[in-house]
Amino acid sequence: MKVNSEITDLRAALNGYIKMDCNMRIFSSLYEKVMSWVVHRHAQWYLVGLSFTESSFFPIPPDVMLAPMALATPKRALYLAGITTLASVAGGILGYLIGVYAFDAITPILQSAGYWERYLKAQEWFVEWGVYAIFIAGFSPIPYKVFTIAAGALSMAFLPFVLASLVGRGLRFYLVASLMMWGGEKMEALLRKYVDILGWFMVLAVVGLYFIFR
Repeated sequence: MKVNSEITDLRAALNGYIKMDCNMRIFSSLYEKVMSWVVHRHAQWYLVGLSFTESSFFPIPPDVMLAPMALATPKRALYLAGITTLASVAGGILGYLIGVYAFDAITPILQSAGYWERYLKAQEWFVEWGVYAIFIAGFSPIPYKVFTIAAGALSMAFLPFVLASLVGRGLRFYLVASLMMWGGEKMEALLRKYVDILGWFMVLAVVGLYFIFR
């Protein structure tokens, strides 16, 4: 059956992937649980759920599912990037609404989870960069969830928030999917090793362009 064939392909693609050293080992049990979803017959919906929840509270980014799924089924890679982007932005909207209507209630959670300092930094970024802060957080390794909540708490204009999220998240996930299509397993290994460096390089590029064209 087609489903069984895709599951077999996914398992083969993950043979080297799951063994890789990863900065997320502090979430090892949670990480392993997420990776088990990749080979599930409903993996696409797990990817949607992960993308949605990561944008407001879940600690594991959807890249860890998107990359091996795109590698195993390259013809569906751009489709997977598309649903990841839409689900992530939808989750970002939830984070925005949490910031608008429930910020006082979640403040203790931000503090106990170690996100409070990042939230304060997000506030500074919004003052300095405005909507560009959402774009940078959407693309880079910076926790996007902190910025979605901060955007709501600071009453950022909703439409620019959504548009910046679509651009930032879309660039990130389509880049991941495209690299998997183009480079295969070798590119996937390099991406896992250097994804943070690539993300910060793009942040520096965006900041540089801002100063050039402002």
